[in-house]
Amino acid sequence: MGIVNFSLNGKNVTAEVKEGETLLETIRDYFSLTGTKKGCEVGECGACTVLIDGVPTNSCLVLAPLVEGKTVMTIEGLAQDGELHPIQQAFIDEGAVQCGFCTPGMILSAYALLKQNPNPTTEEFKTGLSGNICRCAAYVQIIDAVKAAAKSMAEENKDLIDS
Repeated sequence: MGIVNFSLNGKNVTAEVKEGETLLETIRDYFSLTGTKKGCEVGECGACTVLIDGVPTNSCLVLAPLVEGKTVMTIEGLAQDGELHPIQQAFIDEGAVQCGFCTPGMILSAYALLKQNPNPTTEEFKTGLSGNICRCAAYVQIIDAVKAAAKSMAEENKDLIDS
């Protein structure tokens, strides 16, 4: 067992982790944040995607002690004051949440993409989301949702990141 200290969704936290425990397990089991999904557990599907220091990362591949001193954001950290982030709302509006299993990882990958490039091309959208697999094959709706979020945010002159 060991102790790990990090920022989780904007709050400094401490967790007691077992040897070999992944960040995915810590997030779900220790902090009860189940929006981070347990999928393939080998880094292929992207269902467990979180942002570590702003970078989309498969939490199933990261040992929990490796986030010591880092900033981790899960899907639960994206909404602010009970208001959905524009990307979350766009996924609903565009019907990109079919079974919902891939949705948290897709949204966090989209968030990171739009943070780096607020006006990506269709090809850049595809590349930015390529680490996430949708079981329902709702890729058209997902791309439409991310495009709508980017457009909506540009029209509202809002920053993508509320930090």
